[in-house]
Amino acid sequence: MNEARPRLLVVDDQPINVQALYQALAAEHQVFVATSGEQALKLALEKQPDLVLLDVVMPGLDGFEVCQQLKRDAATADIPVIFVTAHSDEAGETRGLDAGAVDFIAKPFNPRVVRARVKTHLTLKRQSDLLRRMAFIDGLTGLYNRRHFDERLQQEWLRAQRNGTPLSLLLIDLDGFKRYNDRYGHPAGDDCLRRVAQALALGLLRPADLLARYGGEEFAAILPETDAAGALALAQRLGQLVQALALPHADSPAGLPVVSVSIGVASRPAAAPGEPAGPQSELLARADRQLYRAKAEGRARTCSE
Repeated sequence: MNEARPRLLVVDDQPINVQALYQALAAEHQVFVATSGEQALKLALEKQPDLVLLDVVMPGLDGFEVCQQLKRDAATADIPVIFVTAHSDEAGETRGLDAGAVDFIAKPFNPRVVRARVKTHLTLKRQSDLLRRMAFIDGLTGLYNRRHFDERLQQEWLRAQRNGTPLSLLLIDLDGFKRYNDRYGHPAGDDCLRRVAQALALGLLRPADLLARYGGEEFAAILPETDAAGALALAQRLGQLVQALALPHADSPAGLPVVSVSIGVASRPAAAPGEPAGPQSELLARADRQLYRAKAEGRARTCSE
């Protein structure tokens, strides 16, 4: 199935080069194509490829600029970049490595060499991804942990400020989880957390969205480039997905027979690029206030500013 194959992004403004790379790689990989630097940045964020094959000389943003922007963005910084270029002089290679590239392939290229280089760097990425997950993953739910959440929130906050894009945050709390543990036991409580985590993860719409276990029975979601209306709609959908699990909760304070969640939503609106927006802790505090409001109003609901 396509979902099991590594995802590659090929970036080149010359159709003949795109076609040659596609033919060399499509049998074993999902291949996305961009013909400009601007399109490459957009696709990298949306598709989250495992590897980028990037031409250096392009109109508009050249390959060096594209690579630098990919490495500055937290959502794409860990994607390896291989430059595919006809200019393989030492100065160009040095500049490319300084920009964050992991390798160079010279044009005209040998398809076997391209496949071998791609295979090598995909293997290295899988290994680094595994090590990263071990450091940043919550052992019970398999979601990102609080440490990774804090780092990504800071990165996304700075990116939103730099680009003038909106950023939203959800704080999600299981309703009456202590009562659940008291009635059903802690093993059942652990299973409940895992099931809810899986439902929430499946409910996120984009690879750039991040879901984490915030602590205890709380979860948090970072939603880059999402305004208040979009965040509210997603939060309501997540709440419905959790209730659809139909996990029995006879002692729920929400007055429902099943496990439910309360969700607080806060957003940083789009602004002029570079405009100061205060500390990221303010966004967390606002989401927490809305979560408290959702609980005070009866739980099993979403509250937004």
